[in-house]
Amino acid sequence: MRPILLQGHERAITQIKYNRDGDLLFTVAKDPVVNVWYSVNGERLGTYNGHTGAVWCVDVDWDNRHVLSGSADNSCRLFDCETGKQLALLETNSAVRTCGFDFGGNIIMFSTDKQMGYQCFVSFIDLRDPTQIEDNEPYMKIPCNESKITSAVWGPLGENVITGHENGELNLYSAKSGEIVNTMKEHSKQINDIQSSRDMTMFITASKDCTAKIFDTTSLEHQKTFRTERPVNSAALSPIYDHVVLGGGQEAMDVTTTSTRIGKFEARFFHVAVEEEFGRVKGYFGPINSLAFHNFIMFTAFVHV
Repeated sequence: MRPILLQGHERAITQIKYNRDGDLLFTVAKDPVVNVWYSVNGERLGTYNGHTGAVWCVDVDWDNRHVLSGSADNSCRLFDCETGKQLALLETNSAVRTCGFDFGGNIIMFSTDKQMGYQCFVSFIDLRDPTQIEDNEPYMKIPCNESKITSAVWGPLGENVITGHENGELNLYSAKSGEIVNTMKEHSKQINDIQSSRDMTMFITASKDCTAKIFDTTSLEHQKTFRTERPVNSAALSPIYDHVVLGGGQEAMDVTTTSTRIGKFEARFFHVAVEEEFGRVKGYFGPINSLAFHNFIMFTAFVHV
């Protein structure tokens, strides 16, 4: 198997995302560019332009109509997937950290940071109601007073949203009422990433406490733990095997003073059932920031691009 190197960003990658079919790969970084690639050969199809700051998150709906991105320029933007045209600009009071489409692609969710005197919010907008976009007014905003949201995903059928927080807490919010359905704290430090399984019955978290954990989507019951020696920045579940892959490594600020061997910059594979490591992919010269799985293809994104 031959690795494909994609070069389309000037700064560190923040998130990579497959579409549902797996033929397109979307990447964002700490530069203003949103890229889309053919996953089979690494050809860049185009870019989605408009942001003026670091782009923290990206998502694409199930039928490849729309692309959603959130940025440190205090905006969440909706693009036409095929043409790259910007369809909507949603301005916020602080940086947009997470975003995503619900199962049907009709409702978008995004969270903002707690900064500059503004508190953290999870906002919901129904794309079928154009007045919400024109007035820049979500139909529901959930305040998060305790700890900033660092990662978030939709639950099954768009009924709930699962959020990971800076203090290691997990919250399950109702997408209809905005109430907290369940809370769990199994991590001792910040949750860096949350990714669902393909059938959305479980999800995996990656944390600064050097672990990744699997939880039940509806009850938040803790099921499995995978331990490493370095902070885990991202984790993904294989859609066809009982495998998980973890990525991370030493903090980026310390990379220049550390060898690749000591920094542990490698993707690590674990078996879900026995929680044991069975393989590694080496060769990275910086911490892995984001991972994505689709059938037999795995993409990793790390700090040096």
